[in-house]
Amino acid sequence: MPLVGVVIGSKSDEPLIQETLDTLRSLGIDYELSTISAHRTPEKAREYGKGAQERGIEVIIAAAGGAAHLPGVLASWATIPVIGIPLPTSDLKGADALYSVVQMPPGIPVATVAVGSWGARNAAYLAAEILGLKHQRIREAYEAYRAKLRGQG
Repeated sequence: MPLVGVVIGSKSDEPLIQETLDTLRSLGIDYELSTISAHRTPEKAREYGKGAQERGIEVIIAAAGGAAHLPGVLASWATIPVIGIPLPTSDLKGADALYSVVQMPPGIPVATVAVGSWGARNAAYLAAEILGLKHQRIREAYEAYRAKLRGQG
């Protein structure tokens, strides 16, 4: 059963979050990938956010560029952690998406990572840290990865 819901606003965003998917896979974290537009399919976004926890999802990773409303819209309906990845899809190279994702109103938080590929990887690592609080196997996989970073593994 997937523990992470990865949501993109458009199929064209998939290559930009490939590192998220690869990192989750490398840590042995099951995920589901969905394409849901906050603007074109707002009802689908609402249903996804409201039903995620019920389906066993414990963390949502939402990636969006431009106005980047998707992470915030999902966070408005879900009461589980949402991690937003600002994508560099506009002439502003993701600065607009970063400001949109990071400026959520009090009570509707979205953890925001860096724009682009660093953020794509860090979103998966942050999800692993969150899931590791409950799932020993994920905690151990993430700790082994961190040990390798320190040259100890």
